[in-house]
Amino acid sequence: MRVLLVDDDAMVREALGQTLELAGFDPVLAASYIEAKDHIAPSFEGVVISDIRMPGKDGFALLDWAQKVDAELPVILLTGEGDIPMAVRGMSHGAFDLLEKPCDPGDLLAVVERAMRTRSLVVENRHLKLQAEKGDAAARLLFGDSQLAEDLRRRVRAAARTKAEVLICGEAGSGTSKVAEVVHLLSGAAMRPFVKLPAAGLGGEALTDGFARAEGGTLFLDEVAALDPGVQFLLLELLDRPGGARVVAGTYRDLDGEVGAGRFNLDLFYKLDIMRIRIPAIRERKEDIPVLFRHYVAIACEQAALPQPEITQEVLAHLMAQDWPGNARALMNTAMRFAMGLGEADEGAGLGLAEQLAQVERSLLIEALRRHAGGASAAARDLKLPRKTFYDKLTRHAIRPEDFRS
Repeated sequence: MRVLLVDDDAMVREALGQTLELAGFDPVLAASYIEAKDHIAPSFEGVVISDIRMPGKDGFALLDWAQKVDAELPVILLTGEGDIPMAVRGMSHGAFDLLEKPCDPGDLLAVVERAMRTRSLVVENRHLKLQAEKGDAAARLLFGDSQLAEDLRRRVRAAARTKAEVLICGEAGSGTSKVAEVVHLLSGAAMRPFVKLPAAGLGGEALTDGFARAEGGTLFLDEVAALDPGVQFLLLELLDRPGGARVVAGTYRDLDGEVGAGRFNLDLFYKLDIMRIRIPAIRERKEDIPVLFRHYVAIACEQAALPQPEITQEVLAHLMAQDWPGNARALMNTAMRFAMGLGEADEGAGLGLAEQLAQVERSLLIEALRRHAGGASAAARDLKLPRKTFYDKLTRHAIRPEDFRS
């Protein structure tokens, strides 16, 4: 991220700029208030370091300007040796921190890194809020940047445009209920009722009542495979009545297999399976984990009135290395515990970059083999890797394709 460094002393400016650059920051050097103020705009995502004593308008004037543009922009002030009244004034005016010149490079970088973490969180939260405020319900409620996430949103939008029944499939914890609600919100019946019923143990009277309450809107049946045989026949009958509710059914089971085993009515299956939406498992779209985890942590902190903890790259790498059999629900639970400071998501702390990347690479190799039932050639093609490179990586991570053959 960028650091706007303002000091009228050319030697100090160049020395501090070099220190920042060597530490991996992108310094922008300015010699005065006039030169610096043009860099401070609402779109500026970095932090500011400014000397207080400068010809013309001083560092306090620049601090005031920065706060008018963006009240959450961290401004670090530099002051002369032992100037305590000036330090008090700087902090009381909202400076992020104050350093005494000449400042130790280690002290400078420590403060800048802390300011950057604060700034990154602010920028990230603003980005998430902007995403939540723009677009349709699919963009606001179905998170993820992966192609699979985009495909899911596209499929949900397509289903919402029709009046046909919808079958939502996904593993346990993947969120069939949430996807069903988004289908409803995007449909022409969005202002009509959305009624949700658990299919397990659902009787005929409760089903008929649910249809009546959802008339003109949407009736969501959670885990439709659990419907008793008699209630399946009733549902088929209710679907044939004109002008009733639209049914969106969710299932974590293999409904095709349930039909084949004689546990689910074939006619009802065809009636519900007009529009099918498959929710991809978390392990299939690991690149979405950072987005989802940050979102869940932000929700947990808001609900519990807690300050948002720092989410490091080590934490994210640890999360991405897991398979998440519980899918979004499990990730959400982990985010809630993390927000409360229980630290479960931080088990990967202390790992270096190479170790973090190795964790993620190993998980991707395993998932590719799992998808292709241990077929190494198909898995290598899926990952766009030459066969030799693929086998070298399997050896490095002690992974055996035969362990994934059914």
